[in-house]
Amino acid sequence: MDTRHQGPSGCAPAPALTVSPLTGRRGVRAAGEIVLATRVVWERVLDEAVDEGEDVYYLELSEVTFVDVAGAGALATAAERLPDGRRLVLDRPPPALRRTLELLWPDLPAVEVSMS
Repeated sequence: MDTRHQGPSGCAPAPALTVSPLTGRRGVRAAGEIVLATRVVWERVLDEAVDEGEDVYYLELSEVTFVDVAGAGALATAAERLPDGRRLVLDRPPPALRRTLELLWPDLPAVEVSMS
């Protein structure tokens, strides 16, 4: 899935979020910004993660530059929908996302942050 949003001519481009499957493990690599303009793409990724049925689903986020609070909230909601024992592993998420999750959703056992 590759979704890019372009702004009108002469204007700065609209925020973009590019998503591609990971190789060697279940999950996706995301790059860009998770904001209102890209929320549909982000929520689709999270729905797929919940519906996948795998015990562990990886979200490689090292190239995500910004996640707004609503994007973090969508992640928390998806994590809360996972059955017991399943989890989302956030691989190298932006620091602001980690802080937002710690502050607003401190008890999400289905979310694991990996910095390796």
